Amino acid sequence: MFGVQEIDAATLQQRLAQGEKLRLIDVRSEAEFAQGIIPGGEFMPLHTVPLKLDELKASADPIVFYCRSGQRSAQACLFLKQNTGVEALNLYGGIIAWYQAGNPIAHPNKAA
Repeated sequence: MFGVQEIDAATLQQRLAQGEKLRLIDVRSEAEFAQGIIPGGEFMPLHTVPLKLDELKASADPIVFYCRSGQRSAQACLFLKQNTGVEALNLYGGIIAWYQAGNPIAHPNKAA
């Protein structure tokens, strides 16, 4: 998406495997989140991102937003960049691309 930095599933998996600390934020709906997440992903529905700008701006780790296919997460990246100057990465192809690349899907904790 224009104006958004993207990362593909293979590169993301490689960076995580190397121990790089990345903040994985899932912007899907609660029902989608309950179906499975990228291990370590945190729940932040897209409509709540504007309420969390200060928290996101203060994040010590690089942020990677993801959703089902990469469209909503690209919107989150663009919104964050426009409103804080923080450049987040968009997972190209979303969790679908992550899964199709053979990467693991975890079940979120009930408390999430």
